[in-house]
Order: sequence, then C-alpha cells, then structure tokens
Amino acid sequence: MRKLDLLAATLLIVGGLNWGLVAIAEFDLVAWIFGEDFGTTNVASRIVYGLVGLAAVYGIVALLGRRTEPAGRRVATSH
Repeated sequence: MRKLDLLAATLLIVGGLNWGLVAIAEFDLVAWIFGEDFGTTNVASRIVYGLVGLAAVYGIVALLGRRTEPAGRRVATSH
C-alpha cells in the first residue's frame, strides 16, 4: 500500500469514528482533542476536517479508477 493510500485510509477511519461518536454519543472527538466544545471549531480542527474531506475525495477517485482499469492490469489478491 502506498504511503498516500495509508494516510488517506487513516484519515477516513478517524472521520468515520468521529461521525459515529457524534451520532451515538453526541461527542465530537476532533473538537475535544483540540479543546473545543461539541459543534465548535478552531483552525486546527478545521484542518483535520478538511484533510478528512480530501481523503474522501481521494478515496472516491481511487475506487473509480479501479473500476475503469482493464481487467488484465489488476493485481490479484487472495482472500
């Protein structure tokens, strides 16, 4: 896995866990880490949220790119 793929996956996990906590416990982990109250932001938390959004766009592009590759170019993986 390329480093950028790993970074994007990590950011997507952070974002997913944060949204899960918001839905289940009304707790915003990112805001808490940066000393903010639920629903408020500062520069640091907005950077994290922005990076999570960019990771999502990167993930969408990566998934769509895999769908359009010729079948012969895919690398087989064992499950």
